[in-house]
Amino acid sequence: MESRRRAVRQAFDSALDWAFFVFGGAAAVWLAALVFWDSFDFGWWQIAVIVVFWMFLAYLVLPRLHRILTRIYVPEYFIGRARTSDGLLGDPVNLALLGTESQVHEVMSRAGWTMADDLSVATGWRIVTSTLLRRSYLEAPVSPLLLFTRKQDFAYQQEVDGSPGRRHHVRFWRCPAGWKLPGGRDAEWLAAGTYDRSVGLSLFTLQVTHKIDANTDAERDHVVSSIEAANPAVVVDVIEDFSTGYHARNGGGDAIATDGNLPVVDLRHVRGPIAAHVDFTTDSRDRRPAPTVIGAAFVFVRGLFALYLAISLLVSPAAFASDLAVVPAGGERTVAFWTVVGILVLFAAAELGLAWAVLLGRNWARLAAMALSTVAILAQAANVVQGGPGITLQTNLPGLALDILLLLALSSERALVYARRERKAPALVRPRRGPPSA
Repeated sequence: MESRRRAVRQAFDSALDWAFFVFGGAAAVWLAALVFWDSFDFGWWQIAVIVVFWMFLAYLVLPRLHRILTRIYVPEYFIGRARTSDGLLGDPVNLALLGTESQVHEVMSRAGWTMADDLSVATGWRIVTSTLLRRSYLEAPVSPLLLFTRKQDFAYQQEVDGSPGRRHHVRFWRCPAGWKLPGGRDAEWLAAGTYDRSVGLSLFTLQVTHKIDANTDAERDHVVSSIEAANPAVVVDVIEDFSTGYHARNGGGDAIATDGNLPVVDLRHVRGPIAAHVDFTTDSRDRRPAPTVIGAAFVFVRGLFALYLAISLLVSPAAFASDLAVVPAGGERTVAFWTVVGILVLFAAAELGLAWAVLLGRNWARLAAMALSTVAILAQAANVVQGGPGITLQTNLPGLALDILLLLALSSERALVYARRERKAPALVRPRRGPPSA
């Protein structure tokens, strides 16, 4: 009986998530249109507003539309390709490994690879400035790609010419327990190695991104040869024609080509300081993703705004006399007035608590925050349809944008996976960077 209730609840949550996801996409289109039309009233500032419109289009609207469509036609099961956060087919999965996480870190460290930082606002900004100024950033982050419905657990890279604009890099995913490759071969890790040759715009989303070299087999072979050269205990077995050789494009629109062979790298006989003394339990689902942090921040801002309104109403009630019927022209504090102030304070407290729960990854809080934003968005849309004042940057566009951005952040797949993850202790140790000292 309990399992049946759990199944019904999961089905209901999934349907609710899908509804929020699709509604968020429609709301993002509406927001982009509002920003575009509002730009015509800004004279010389129109260029800046158009840039904002491009950002909405490239980073909110097109990714969400791609994600809605790819949920329908791109398979969730393993087909030898990673997926982008937008649901598009990404880079080829061109390596399999046997061994513990500690052994993976050991061989990559010995081979001269550097572990990449997690992508965040700070590391994202640093890679942008490092690329523009051609400054070295050995730990530059890589964009998230999904396999087994989650982003890579970690990534390694080798910088070229002292700039993160060009680099070798390889992402690693831990395979689910008991999972086997098509054909029945064992694999504990899968990886995707590609070479970043330059920076440009994505063909499919117009986002600024790295452009990869089409010869992904060359990068695959570079990863394997560097591991073999630095780790004599490694054994490599190649599964010939694991997939049909093909020419295609990845999620950024870059051409890719592969012969379909899959090297299986056996690390189980590797010994060393990392492999012998550190027990890693890395799982990308345990790391709080940026969409969750951003969504929690927006909920927090919404709570602060409600608190600000309550305080303003208390300090200067007369200023709200023309806007609120509960405030007489003289600014007297009636029972209705105190009721409104109390509601605002309670709402602010609830929102601040909700923001904390969202940050902790509580799924009920994520759903509740999205529900509140959905109601607010629908209320503003209904007001416009009924002949109310238009939505502009000078009036209520900022508030509408906050609710839509909140909905987009918390309905994203990374926020969903984090909220639904199994609670467990996070990894306690991060591997050292670069080759070990003598």
